[in-house]
Amino acid sequence: MTRRLAVLRPEPGNAETAARVQALGHHAVRLPLFAVRPLDWAVPDPAAFDSLLLSSANAVRHAGQGLAALTALPVHAVGRATAAAAEAAGFTVVATGATDIAALDPPGRVLRLVGRDHRPAPAARTIAVYASEPLSPDLSALAGATALLHSPRAAARFAALVQHKETIAIAAISAAACDAAGPGWRAMAVAERPTDEALIAAALTLAD
Repeated sequence: MTRRLAVLRPEPGNAETAARVQALGHHAVRLPLFAVRPLDWAVPDPAAFDSLLLSSANAVRHAGQGLAALTALPVHAVGRATAAAAEAAGFTVVATGATDIAALDPPGRVLRLVGRDHRPAPAARTIAVYASEPLSPDLSALAGATALLHSPRAAARFAALVQHKETIAIAAISAAACDAAGPGWRAMAVAERPTDEALIAAALTLAD
């Protein structure tokens, strides 16, 4: 049976997830809730730091030309996608955490490049290099579909926009994202691992 899965993450991840959904023979409804844009930022002296902490591939994609000045710093990355983006940009990734920065806890003087909306990390110097601006797509045709929630922020945004939760199922990439979506949905599932593939698999376990 073909399922309708709503892909809510911003580009370019939206297209990547949609392609995975379609490769499995299902229909991807592409409705990004955010658009990512670069921010102006000043590149600090790389010699002042021992490593670079990256929690999103967006920090690599949108940091601009200034990122090249930091490639001598070893990278601690959250998630495989972030690690892959860092390596493609010329960095050496020395550690990859599965879920969050707490699992990495790099020692020494740490520089962290993040989005404008981020969780604090007191042990690191934090610089925002991109922003995820909220969008308001038309969600009125999602009755009977299953929405893929890639983050707590996306889950909260989706819950605020949807008018009839009881007609929509949700699959969340983490327990935190599921909690952020709140109650009242037709059905709910949490991915076994914080990966795109596991999220899609969780969504497909939900009955229509």
